[in-house]
Amino acid sequence: MSEALRYVSTRGDCPAAGLSAAIAAGLAPDGGLYVPQTMPRRDIADFDPAGTLADTATTLLAPFFAGDPLADALPAICAEALDFPVPHRALTTDGAHVLELFHGPTAAFKDIGARFLAACLARLPRADTRPLTILVATSGDTGAAVGAAFHDRPGVRVVILYPDGKVSPRQAHQLGCFGDNVTALRVAGRFDDCQRMVKAALNDASLQAVVPLSSANSISLGRLLPQMSYYAHAALGWWRERGQPLDLIVPTGNLGNALAALWVRELGLPVGRVHLTCNANATLPEFLAGADYRPREAVATIANAMDVGAPSNVERLRWTFDDATLRRELPATCVDDAAIRDTIARHAREHGEVFCPHTATAMHVLDTLRAAGDRDDWTVVATAHPAKFESVVEPLVGHPVAVPPALAAMLARPSLADPLAADDGTLKAWLKSALR
Repeated sequence: MSEALRYVSTRGDCPAAGLSAAIAAGLAPDGGLYVPQTMPRRDIADFDPAGTLADTATTLLAPFFAGDPLADALPAICAEALDFPVPHRALTTDGAHVLELFHGPTAAFKDIGARFLAACLARLPRADTRPLTILVATSGDTGAAVGAAFHDRPGVRVVILYPDGKVSPRQAHQLGCFGDNVTALRVAGRFDDCQRMVKAALNDASLQAVVPLSSANSISLGRLLPQMSYYAHAALGWWRERGQPLDLIVPTGNLGNALAALWVRELGLPVGRVHLTCNANATLPEFLAGADYRPREAVATIANAMDVGAPSNVERLRWTFDDATLRRELPATCVDDAAIRDTIARHAREHGEVFCPHTATAMHVLDTLRAAGDRDDWTVVATAHPAKFESVVEPLVGHPVAVPPALAAMLARPSLADPLAADDGTLKAWLKSALR
């Protein structure tokens, strides 16, 4: 068996763990996030040029799984989780491409990480015979992806927390449409409240003794690792075709999706420049422009899945890179609601392309680069299907947006979410009373 890669906390105050233990725990015991003790290296020659996305993921992640009980199951995990297309196609805008990550069951990129995590946890033995409760905070898309990935899986329950009134109507319907082993809680607060409540519950040893808990947010290593696969697959294809690294414009909120692209580059694969785009929540752009890191309450925007004022994965980002390197090499741009609306309307009118509000932040940055004379090849990362945001998108483009079949099936189900105060103790009390 290969030597096992160990995982440490970003806060450095607990012992290293194996991959299975890190995935099962979600959050490290000291409240930090698990990261690989050393970052393995990959070479372009390691990968099959004719391989599928699942094949690329298997090769890419093999060093991360080396020596772990899940290692032998990695090909099956990848095949199970990555069984839908992730097209990298040219846009009608000159020299630009789009990487579409929204062709999974809930029409958002979160499907990839959630399905991979579910496939991992299903294969992990547990000495505790009580159901494992997966706690997830969502700003819109994560919850539905996790609900779909774990729905009806034996021995697992899912509790989704989302900010009441701050997700799109179709997102809210998705979150409450599963039933069975999936419960949705609509929290009277912001996403950051939901995220704080989940972390507090996961860090409460006395609660864990009563209700075994794990996480499926982007704080989970089991979500972050598979997100690297689509960047690696697109970058390898681009390199073989063009002989150039793949330059990316990535919309981001909690920073997991963007960090995945940066980690692929750290592995030695041909990801080039990465430009982050945010909505009006300025925590990341201000920090990367040189200000002190200052988390704050989230601002509500029409790109609601990115309404994050305290991005969890900043801990992983600053573990991987020093602040000077980040500020030198990682630009980030805020895009307000007016610019998002203008971008959606203009691209539909001029190019026949319809984008969700999150993807539109990246298109706005591309448009700004083009206006400044940049003619380089860029790939915009499309994180969700525009049909999930019909109340924003359809008035701007002037016509209905076709709903993907899987999303239509979810919208046809009844939906229910229970109210909850934005209070750590209230969630803990609910978990003890509802789930023990």
